[in-house]
Amino acid sequence: MKAVHRFGVCGAALALVVFAGAAGAQERQSNPDRPNPDRSNQDRPNSETRQNRGQAPADDNAEHPAPIPPEKTSVTHHTMTLGGKSLSYTATAGTLLVRDQDDKPYGSIFYVSYTLDSAEPKSRPVSFLYNGGPGSATLWLHMGSFGPMRVMTDSPKATAGPPFQLVENQDSLLDKTDLVFIDAPLTGYSRAVGKGTAKDFAGVDQDLRAFDRFIVRYLTLNQRWNSPKFLIGESYGTTRSAGLSDMLGGDGVQLNGIVLISSILNYGIEVPGYDMTYIGNLPSYAAAAWYFNKIPNKPKNLSDWVQQAREFAAGPYATALLAGHNLPDAELDSIAKQVSHFTGLSVDYVKEANLRISPTRFRKEVLRDERYTLGRYDMRFEGEDVDAAGENPSYDPSDSGIGGAFISALHDYLQRDLKYESTDAYRPSAETIGEWDWHHRASGFGRGGMQSQPDVAGDLAAAIRKNPHLKVFSANGYFDLATPFFITEYDLSHMQLPAELRGNVQFGYYPSGHMIYLNVEALHKLRADVAGFITGAGK
Repeated sequence: MKAVHRFGVCGAALALVVFAGAAGAQERQSNPDRPNPDRSNQDRPNSETRQNRGQAPADDNAEHPAPIPPEKTSVTHHTMTLGGKSLSYTATAGTLLVRDQDDKPYGSIFYVSYTLDSAEPKSRPVSFLYNGGPGSATLWLHMGSFGPMRVMTDSPKATAGPPFQLVENQDSLLDKTDLVFIDAPLTGYSRAVGKGTAKDFAGVDQDLRAFDRFIVRYLTLNQRWNSPKFLIGESYGTTRSAGLSDMLGGDGVQLNGIVLISSILNYGIEVPGYDMTYIGNLPSYAAAAWYFNKIPNKPKNLSDWVQQAREFAAGPYATALLAGHNLPDAELDSIAKQVSHFTGLSVDYVKEANLRISPTRFRKEVLRDERYTLGRYDMRFEGEDVDAAGENPSYDPSDSGIGGAFISALHDYLQRDLKYESTDAYRPSAETIGEWDWHHRASGFGRGGMQSQPDVAGDLAAAIRKNPHLKVFSANGYFDLATPFFITEYDLSHMQLPAELRGNVQFGYYPSGHMIYLNVEALHKLRADVAGFITGAGK
């Protein structure tokens, strides 16, 4: 595994800026995973990300119970060559029922598992993987990251049209762990059944309960209770993993490790008027400016450049923002020049924005002279707007550039290779999820009780304290502006862990965006890091 980064540059100034905790602010949006419509034309896209505005299903199952389908599976057998070795494995595409507190089925959850043939389940790790949203199916991780097959894209350019190419994935984790890809309730082929309704799943804790019950059911049905166990979540999937860490522990499911990919752990700092968003985003802006050669005398090493940006953001920049409009003119001029130095934006533009550059403004402004905008999920992607003079990008090229490839490949793969058939439509996103309930009953010292917005870093901290063998690996893309790495570092370094447990949390960084695996070279490194993590944490 690559050397870990110990986040330690966040000084007193930054702590003062974010002292409000759940009342603080950042533009770290509740970002739905693809393929939900691009939210990037809104600085704080609450209109659809905080509350998915699709209406609840017309047929209310509470009044008109839906039929309870039987659990079904399609089992196929395959071989692949990985690391020079031939692997035989079984793929199972199917559904499992989850039951409510009255032991009545209320949800049918779709999954695809890959299990290595002739392996000893007692010592063979099993990993549960999922995307986030909330309201996203898991086709992105399934078709792009660690499964036995992977769809090729032209990233960071828009992928050419079909036929799309599925290839044997040489970065699969199947040699290290069995893999279970889970579609969240109301996505993919997962459905509410019986008297279950969208409201039973469309919320932080409702979602956690469904996943908890699915995992327990899977472990029981497949006799995997004694296997080393891992969670691998992306985006809101990291929110889910952190929340599940303590919940599963309470059910006797002791986890060996958790992999957080492109994390968002604290939604409770979105109140306007605080400055954490600008501080947290600045190192990501610096990475993009480096990538697009907007830095005079550009440093050769991206990680060293980003570290300089971290130190500036947590120090002089945070102190300047803390002063608000009382910042003296001379200091304003000095800080503006430094912000310009790190972001590639003009000094005048930085001053006109009062030193506070929103993500959408940065994406529109940094390449304005070339009439390009940047992607939000992955700033390496470039887009073109009709109106080059506007303030906000009209779409996210890192979203639109890959959606067709992933969705088409998943449909074709399920039908042709996995022989799974259904009369239902596969839902890449939960268009009918209704309004998401963001309340969360948290655990953890100082963060317990009911929260109006989830701060699941406290749940994760509680799980680590209760299970001091639990390891966490945080994977971060330098060019991810949806879940910036500097904010993830802050959240994980503020779990108030005792000194002897702080080493349980490790970090990895990659020259990619939110979906780290879109950069094939980054995927190679990510696979190596996660494989090493599973091997170490599974002992």
